[in-house]
Amino acid sequence: MSNFDLIVVGSGPGGYVAAIRASQLNMKVAVIEKESLGGICLNWGCIPTKALLKSAQVFEYINHAADYGITVNGASADFEKIINRSRGVADGMSKGVSFLMRKNNITVINGFGKLQKGGNVEVTDANGTKSVYSAPHIILATGGRAKQLPNLPIDGKKIIEYRKAMSLESLPKKMVVVGAGAIGVEFAYFYHSLGTEVTIVEFMDQGLVPREDADISKELTKIYKKKGMKVLANTSVEKVDTAGNGCVVMTKNRATGKEEVIECDVVLSAAGVTPNLENIGLEDLGIVVEKGLVKVDEYYRTNVAGIYAIGDITPGQALAHVASAEGITCVEQIAGHHPEPIDYNNVPGCTYCSPEVASVGMTELQAKEAGYELKVGKFPFSASGKASAGGVKDGFVKVIFDAKYGELLGAHFIGANVTEMIAEIVVARKLETTGHQILKAIHPHPTMSEAVMEATAAAYGEVIHL
Repeated sequence: MSNFDLIVVGSGPGGYVAAIRASQLNMKVAVIEKESLGGICLNWGCIPTKALLKSAQVFEYINHAADYGITVNGASADFEKIINRSRGVADGMSKGVSFLMRKNNITVINGFGKLQKGGNVEVTDANGTKSVYSAPHIILATGGRAKQLPNLPIDGKKIIEYRKAMSLESLPKKMVVVGAGAIGVEFAYFYHSLGTEVTIVEFMDQGLVPREDADISKELTKIYKKKGMKVLANTSVEKVDTAGNGCVVMTKNRATGKEEVIECDVVLSAAGVTPNLENIGLEDLGIVVEKGLVKVDEYYRTNVAGIYAIGDITPGQALAHVASAEGITCVEQIAGHHPEPIDYNNVPGCTYCSPEVASVGMTELQAKEAGYELKVGKFPFSASGKASAGGVKDGFVKVIFDAKYGELLGAHFIGANVTEMIAEIVVARKLETTGHQILKAIHPHPTMSEAVMEATAAAYGEVIHL
């Protein structure tokens, strides 16, 4: 048995960040990981998908080079090389985490970790050998995996999830994407850009990215349809027949009852994630789980002393940057600091399709339902000089203010590189910045970020360039 001050089970963006912060605070730390350092995010999620999307974007640029006065002949996409590049990027990032573990003197234990009583963790390695490690503090950061729908059983061949979608052997001619959240719309853009005929089926009635502000959803749906993708909103997948060479997908419109049959080569199930809670010892210790997630307080303490949980297995947003922030907050509290609890109303969300989507705070509907009197401003990128020069005029910035006090209640962006712009709003909300303060803060010209100032000006009836 080896003793540590802290054991972290899982090395994703919650686990490895928590481990490093703990090491900085002079704790003796071990990380238990059953697969590759960096977890799903670095190996099969955030990072490799962005590599795929960049390849698709470059190919799209080349195909529209004539719009920029450039002639390109004979460009083609090598699907295998695109996939290999993505895997190479992921491998490099995982090696980077391994370096950080060594740099911070963190012990990495390979295997599957299971809680035992008395502050112990049993680890089973790839050969089935069991070892036990102990610590007064144990953080569970086991992450999540693709959610399986009852009528959409994932077989890894014809019905696939995001991991397989990042490593297919060949480009499918036709694909049905089930689910229009971030995972669904990102992969839909990637495959469509390379030449796959894509149909997106979304259960909710709003359309693409249904949890975003209604204006964002409407705009992205319009753009995707213009690109040539088929979008079926308010539609359920009733059955998928995989008996033949391909797939036969039977759908039903929830409003009209209209049924439609779609033939394709592969179905991508993108219905979200489910937490990895099985066989990690929660029941043995009596750790409370509510609605499928580990119940924790504002410092991620479970009901069992010395056991903590962060990331996708807890009720907060299932996002990498949320897991990292939770890990740091948890560890600093363990170390006797007094960190400020996370404000889950000020967590940005980013979707890396094309155009990108980024948001934080309330949607317009949520703000109205909360009883606020609103000032809402929108500024289209079609009126932006930088967007026009860059040939990326799709989309807009939308900002929502409380009319009484000027509080910035929410912001919703759709356009090129808007995931790089949303942090301005997050910081502004953190600092309780008012609409007038944003309006009077000089934004550089020409930039895409000017649209934030212009949208704010529109909310207050002072817009110049519209």
